[in-house]
Amino acid sequence: MPAKKSVPLTPPVEANPPTAPVLPTPPAMATVVSQPVATGPEKPGLVTALAILTLVSGVINIMAGLGASIGMALSLVLLCIAPLGLLPIVLGIFEILYAIKLLSFPPQPVHLNQTIAILEICCFLFGNFLSCIVGVVALVFYSDTTVKTYFARIGAAALS
Repeated sequence: MPAKKSVPLTPPVEANPPTAPVLPTPPAMATVVSQPVATGPEKPGLVTALAILTLVSGVINIMAGLGASIGMALSLVLLCIAPLGLLPIVLGIFEILYAIKLLSFPPQPVHLNQTIAILEICCFLFGNFLSCIVGVVALVFYSDTTVKTYFARIGAAALS
């Protein structure tokens, strides 16, 4: 009987493994020269949260005011008090304008507006309890030291 040949268990290793093809390099792109960006003081997260809450409250105040005015006008009995629905609409407009200024980049010079926060609290008279909560949260945020220093730096930057 002839002798059996042993078969290796591992495949033979090639002396030169195949290499990945070399891709041509793309042509050099033009360098973009950027202008320095005017940056103001860094905005704290509480200011951003305050701006978003004020924006949402403003939209809700406008919608609630329109709904109240239209509902009162349609009932004809309450037609004489229909202009009371204008108060939340006006407050909503001021809230939206204030929130846009807070969210803008670079920051626009604005001051702590506690009047808007107090009027938001008064909105519970119109049944808008969400706006009341936003007003309380805004007053709490206004008392934070980082928020106070941010508004002071923005005000100082506007004067110079």
